[in-house]
Amino acid sequence: MTGSDAPPSFRLAYVPGVTPDKWVRIWRERFPDIPLTLTQTAAAEAAGIVRDRGTDAVLLRLPIDETGLHAIPLYTEQTVIVVPKDHLLTAAEEVSPTDVTDETLLCPGDDVLDWAQPPGRRAVQEPATTAAAVELVAAGVGLLVVPLSLARLHHRRDLTYRPFLDAPESRVALSWLEDETTDAIEQLIGIVRGRTPNSSRGRAPTQAVNKRIDAETRKSAERKPTNGSRRRTAGAPRSGRNGKPRRRS
Repeated sequence: MTGSDAPPSFRLAYVPGVTPDKWVRIWRERFPDIPLTLTQTAAAEAAGIVRDRGTDAVLLRLPIDETGLHAIPLYTEQTVIVVPKDHLLTAAEEVSPTDVTDETLLCPGDDVLDWAQPPGRRAVQEPATTAAAVELVAAGVGLLVVPLSLARLHHRRDLTYRPFLDAPESRVALSWLEDETTDAIEQLIGIVRGRTPNSSRGRAPTQAVNKRIDAETRKSAERKPTNGSRRRTAGAPRSGRNGKPRRRS
């Protein structure tokens, strides 16, 4: 089946740590006739995959080069520091940059935090990936600062994490091509923003919504009273309380 005979479908990519399961479930409940294909992509490749039309939309982390793209922020993740369970920092409820001045802080090649100047000391050789960095933390080589979702994704029984203060935060966003805001994209926006099926944007395609708004605007204008009717209304006799006529003395 090719061309116009092919059934409609929608492709959604997402970066590691982002969990689109709830949104995918809602999509499949609302649009059972439009299959949704889910693909994981590396954070560094997320913007490129949608530019190259390898996906219709992508859940990625900001900041990115937004040239030619729409990107609507969805939520901001907490930043944490991953440490061995027997590390001294586990005694604290929160960790600040001054607490790690003498610690080796790992910055993997796929780091998603937009550091101006990371605290702590640099490793002699940085790991290529976050997964590799987690292994080094377990080996006692250094510590790792990541969004909470990545700490959970790479969880190990011998590691734990604490909130890390005064650090960059990861903002998760939905992104798609600037000139391709299709009805399917509008429906996905409604889902990730929590709109119900009964909301106008969650129920009707974009063009239909616009036509309905235009029609309602015209009807409202037709019902609007003229200046003459306003004057007649203003000049009408006023009644007493509860609509009862006033008694004459």
